[in-house]
Amino acid sequence: MTQTTAIQPAVAPKTPADAPQGAGGDHERLARGRRALDSIDGEAGHNVIAALADIAPDFATYVIEFPFGDIYSRPGLDLRSREIATIAALTALGNASPQLKVHIHAGLNVGLSRDEITEVIMQMAVYAGFPAALNGLFAAKAVFAEADAKAGRPL
Repeated sequence: MTQTTAIQPAVAPKTPADAPQGAGGDHERLARGRRALDSIDGEAGHNVIAALADIAPDFATYVIEFPFGDIYSRPGLDLRSREIATIAALTALGNASPQLKVHIHAGLNVGLSRDEITEVIMQMAVYAGFPAALNGLFAAKAVFAEADAKAGRPL
C-alpha cells in the first residue's frame, strides 16, 4: 500500500525524536498537518478546528500537528486503511459520535464506499457490542443522508 504523496513529507521521521525541532520544524509539522486535514477530513475537519478557536485554540493546533502532521502523514498505511482503523476504533468506543461522523466523512473523502464503512461498523458488534455498532450505524446513516442532501440526491 502506498501513502498519498500530497501529504507525505520528503523524508518521514521514524520516531518523534527524529522529527525536526524548533520553529522551522513546528511550522513544517503544522503545514503538513493542514495539508493532511484538508485532504482527509475536508470541511468536517475544519469545522472541528473552528469550533475550538474560542475555547482552546492551542488544542486546535495540537489536533492539526499530532494526528494529522505526525500520524496520518507517516508511511506504512494508506489513508483508506487509516480511516478504516479510525472508524472501527471510534465505533468501538461507543461514545464518540461527533468524531465518528467526521471520520465517516473522511472515509468517503479517501475513497471508502458506503458499503465498506457500513461493514466496518457492523464488524464492531462482535468486539464492542450491539449498542456501539447501532450507534455507529446511526452515525453513518446521518452522514450518508447529509452527503446525499449536499449532492442534491433524494433521501
